[in-house]
Amino acid sequence: MTLTATNEFQEHQWHNLPEDKVAIILETDLENGLSASEIGERQREFGLNQLTAKEGKPAWLKFILQFNQPLLIILVCAGAIKAILGEWINAGVIWGVTTTNAIISFTQEAQAENAIAALASAVRTEATVIRDGKKLKISSEELVPGDLVLLTSGDKVPADLRLIKVRDLQIDESALTGESVAVEKYEEVEGTVVLPPETPLAERSNMAYAGGFVTFGQGSGIVVATGNNTETGKISKLIEQRVDLTTPLTRKFNQFSQNWLYFVLFMATLTFAVGLGQRNFKDAVEPAVALIVGAIPEGLPAVITVTLAVGVARMARRHAIIRKLPAVETLGSATVICSDKTGTLTENQMTVQAIYAGSAGYTVSGTGYNPKGEILQNQQPIDVKNYHTLQECLLAGLLCNDSHLEQKNGNWVVIGDPTEGALITAGSKAGLLQQAVERLNPRLDSIPFESDFQYMATLHETRGSKTIYVKGSAEAILKRCQTMLDGKGNVIELNLAPIEKAVETLAKQGLRVLTFAKKNVPNEQKTVNHTDLEAGLIFLGLQGMIDPPRKEAIAAVHACQAAGIQVKMITGDHVTTAQAIARRMGFRNRNKKIVAYTGAELAQMKKNELAEAVEEGVVFARVAPEQKLRIVEALQAKGEIVAMTGDGVNDAPALKQADIGIAMGSGTEVSKEASDMLLTNNNFASIAAAVEEGRSVYKNLLKAICFILPVNGGESMTILISTLLGREMPILSLQILWLNMLNSITMTVPLSFEPKTAGVMKNPPRPANEPFLTQNRIKRILAVSLYNWTLIFGMFEWVRQADWGSIELARTMAIQALVMGRIFYLLSISQLLPSLMAKFNGSQEKVSGAPALAVGIVVAVILQIIFANSTFINGIFQTAPMTLDQWLICFGASLPMIAIAASVNRFDPPN
Repeated sequence: MTLTATNEFQEHQWHNLPEDKVAIILETDLENGLSASEIGERQREFGLNQLTAKEGKPAWLKFILQFNQPLLIILVCAGAIKAILGEWINAGVIWGVTTTNAIISFTQEAQAENAIAALASAVRTEATVIRDGKKLKISSEELVPGDLVLLTSGDKVPADLRLIKVRDLQIDESALTGESVAVEKYEEVEGTVVLPPETPLAERSNMAYAGGFVTFGQGSGIVVATGNNTETGKISKLIEQRVDLTTPLTRKFNQFSQNWLYFVLFMATLTFAVGLGQRNFKDAVEPAVALIVGAIPEGLPAVITVTLAVGVARMARRHAIIRKLPAVETLGSATVICSDKTGTLTENQMTVQAIYAGSAGYTVSGTGYNPKGEILQNQQPIDVKNYHTLQECLLAGLLCNDSHLEQKNGNWVVIGDPTEGALITAGSKAGLLQQAVERLNPRLDSIPFESDFQYMATLHETRGSKTIYVKGSAEAILKRCQTMLDGKGNVIELNLAPIEKAVETLAKQGLRVLTFAKKNVPNEQKTVNHTDLEAGLIFLGLQGMIDPPRKEAIAAVHACQAAGIQVKMITGDHVTTAQAIARRMGFRNRNKKIVAYTGAELAQMKKNELAEAVEEGVVFARVAPEQKLRIVEALQAKGEIVAMTGDGVNDAPALKQADIGIAMGSGTEVSKEASDMLLTNNNFASIAAAVEEGRSVYKNLLKAICFILPVNGGESMTILISTLLGREMPILSLQILWLNMLNSITMTVPLSFEPKTAGVMKNPPRPANEPFLTQNRIKRILAVSLYNWTLIFGMFEWVRQADWGSIELARTMAIQALVMGRIFYLLSISQLLPSLMAKFNGSQEKVSGAPALAVGIVVAVILQIIFANSTFINGIFQTAPMTLDQWLICFGASLPMIAIAASVNRFDPPN
């Protein structure tokens, strides 16, 4: 009987089915597992238990697709036209530029699609199974649906399992669900063996999912899904669906390229049509081709690549590694940052922050498992030796404990349960060392934590007597207490009301509350059992703990909000805990409120309701991976530029979908490969720094565009008007290539090194639909283009009318005047002159951008001297040597650019 055909078992809600029904569906034996013959058949049917990716594009096709941009296409076509006309040097230069740009892009994105391979390594492990009644250890890849798998502490869950037997089982599922604490697993929940169908993934306590890590206890389960059918496999499919997203920069650049392409084609067609009416076909083609070459900014793709690469280097120095070049600018345009909580905003280390003992409250300083910190009362450090009841509460946390701390690579880590690690750290801060305490109070027996009872108990020999220490939930412990210790350590009658109020207060703060008690027993007692704990316990106190927010992350959230960026928390954790963290960190929506939604609430929403919720909400708790994806998509549908941070497998689809995915350095390989950017120091604060750099990169890109395009505009106007007037062309196509490539790149690259301007993080994000060329920038480009045309055309005609020499000299002087004007314009849009003026007025700030700008100008001048005075260059580019007087004339003609630049800077400030 074929499972897939008969039962369609993949569609079952396994957490909603009793174990006997699961066994029937999967045709397996709950004691002996599958038979050898059945294994072979199922392996042929279902394949290996591994994730498989869809077949990607071949490398040659990926490289060809790098040319699929309007600007590059028209450049390739221009090169082809020049080749057809026999001008191979021109064609070679143009094709060289386009090919170089494609190679750079191809190299930068060569590893962009490795997320599925990383997912596969995340779930590959060994598994212990029961087959034909025998215990075997096999590779996890050999598992099939229906296999009976055994789990024990330290194991990685090899497939999705429906648990059938559990003993104190706890599984860390943070990479999949975002839950910061290991999840307790059990077969029955409040007397029922099944869970409701709508139970969120993080609350399916009778299931274990591939990639989870067993931190405590033992269990067994039936394999219900393998490979791509597991929850992790479903995530891989979500990632596969989103591999070709463009960034805001590429979208804007493509739109700009298309608009500029239409302009160039219109101008070229007009030039050809006019020329055809005046001369023969071949002579009419030459000015049209020259106009195409002149109008297309050949150097712009290279300059953009260099500018982005400079941004990459700057971000790397601030612990942000960029995997895809356009992501540099994308982060600078972000309007929303969706952040995972656990390990991203928080320390990912449970920390005791509040204690209630002897009817008094205490706070605990320090974070994580580092024992550095103090016990405080009324914000003042205390000596715990003088507080007997507080000491007893901390002692109970140390003794009723199965975990310990170790120092690895300078960091303290917990071996065992994170909650118990927090209790050990709290004791250390009070001067109580776990090993010393255990030697003085040796353990005789224990009752491990069991979900049915909600407590753990240990029996100790204490100073000639026997004592049972108990820790657990308030509901389980308080009903077993009849007495308590007062502030002086005296046993008094239990006063329940203030204790319950303290529990409620701590819970509202998002703290996980553990209750501690003890019971003195006869000296002859050597074991402890549940009957010993039914009554007679002495209440010792409460300890409240939380995975605390990073201090630097709090500052980063405030910085982002001040920059007009919305910050939202998306987590698989409990909504109360998430809200408490959000409150501490200062999360607010645009109405200054903390609005939270759960995954269950989001699942019930229609599309329009979800759109409103994602705008209003700042906390989204208990969400599944698919819902994280929906949130990001809904924000993008509202026109937001979304940055998503995360470190777990469950974050990968949303990281892939976001305009920029940001993975933490300590995160899973899956999240790293699905991301555009990696934070090497796991510091959310680095995001604020990266946003600042991203905004600076965008400003430098705009400067580059506003510097390059006026030359293209001036060249185009020169060729068009000369054709309309039937005059000789003042500039040839090969000379245009010199200007557009060597001169433009030499003088524009320094703008890539321009530092950030003051107050860049005080401005709101620019509108997502703002084009490269705003109305004011178009006015700037047209004004400078008009002057450039006047300079080229005027100088050429003046030299020709003066009859100073050959037409080659006239063209050479026209080009030199243009270049000198460009130098003045470059100085006007850079930060060099403002920095020099501030320095002159007594500022101690370093002169910004001076070295790169100076080098660029010097190299440009040297190249122009070679352009005019090198015999070899004269022969290739049809130029002529110039005298000193002629150089001075060109210099004088370029001076009006100073006034032009000052005029356009008033209505379109460059910085």
